[in-house]
Amino acid sequence: MPLSPFSLLIALGAVLGHLYLFRRLVWNLTSRRGPRIVAALVLGFMTLVLIARRYLQRTLPEAPGDVVELVSYSWMGVALCLVLALAGVDLGRAVLALGRRLRPAPAAPAVDADRRRFLSQATAGGALALGGGLAGYGSWRAFTAPEVTEVVVRIPKLPRSLDGFSIVQLTDLHVGPFIQRRFMDELVRRANALKPDLVAITGDMVDGTVPRLGGFVAALGNLHARYGSFFVTGNHDYSSGAEDWVAHLGSLGIPSLRNRHVRIGDAGGTFDLVGVDDWHGGRRLGQKGYDLDLALAGRDPERAAVLLAHQPANFKVAAERGVDLQISGHTHGGQLFPMTALIGLSWEHSAGHYRHGDSHIYVSRGCGFWGPPMRLGSPPELVKLVLTS
Repeated sequence: MPLSPFSLLIALGAVLGHLYLFRRLVWNLTSRRGPRIVAALVLGFMTLVLIARRYLQRTLPEAPGDVVELVSYSWMGVALCLVLALAGVDLGRAVLALGRRLRPAPAAPAVDADRRRFLSQATAGGALALGGGLAGYGSWRAFTAPEVTEVVVRIPKLPRSLDGFSIVQLTDLHVGPFIQRRFMDELVRRANALKPDLVAITGDMVDGTVPRLGGFVAALGNLHARYGSFFVTGNHDYSSGAEDWVAHLGSLGIPSLRNRHVRIGDAGGTFDLVGVDDWHGGRRLGQKGYDLDLALAGRDPERAAVLLAHQPANFKVAAERGVDLQISGHTHGGQLFPMTALIGLSWEHSAGHYRHGDSHIYVSRGCGFWGPPMRLGSPPELVKLVLTS
């Protein structure tokens, strides 16, 4: 099966990262052949596991596949933190060396081999401590309660009777080997504490099948909202069996909006809640996916419209079609540095609140995580959107 550009990037990063770790933490610190061979074998094995992880997960039975995912993604996060720490130390040393060259000083006495080795070991030890600290903090931040972000969104077409209508967004949960029932129960408890009028589950709910994860996702059946909870698919839901998950959520009383809309409100006033399938999920698997035209078909353009779409794609088109607010996720806000600094290169609307004319989009950083069980520079969030006329 051909590798995607993202998978090729992961493979290249795995090779280069492990070579760098071997050079800095093994080759530079010991001249003994035995430790070098052992380290090369271990790092080489982990490189192959990272490159082949998706293939192994698809071909191995469920339990060994979960072990591969837990080990590979955990190591990926730790290795990334070690590379960042070592690179930071090396950059600092390079800056100091450049400063000495630009400002010549009297010649210093030569440093003997034992002292050089001690300095290398000291800097490597400091980098290891820093990398371990980053990994520990990132893991703690990923599994602790998400921050609550409350945003007021003005929608002039919203009926006055619905002024103050609240939508709590759950997105990018990624229920799987790492995120299970205990995490979900706590998330549901916190969502209910916000007393939402409606709950929007905007995709990437799972990484696995209904038989494997249905018991964990069943926690969503305990959500409480005046007008109910609604789901739209994400790309990971497609690869996990979207049809089965839609049926499972239906059994929990959570309808899915698959390129359609429903009216929300009462006799005093209503708005349209519109949902679309994932922007890329169907296309990649040869299935029907995102269809905004179908989702908007037959609605009254004079009525306010809120669009649930997993990816923050096509927002400007949706805005020009009369959508007042789009609620999305998918980006994780980058999740881990340095992706947190680079995510804006891939997405115009990467995380937070944006506007186009009178229309709004909110892109959540997500409640869970994908890949390494860590968050650095992009903490998880639970979003409460308050609509006002």
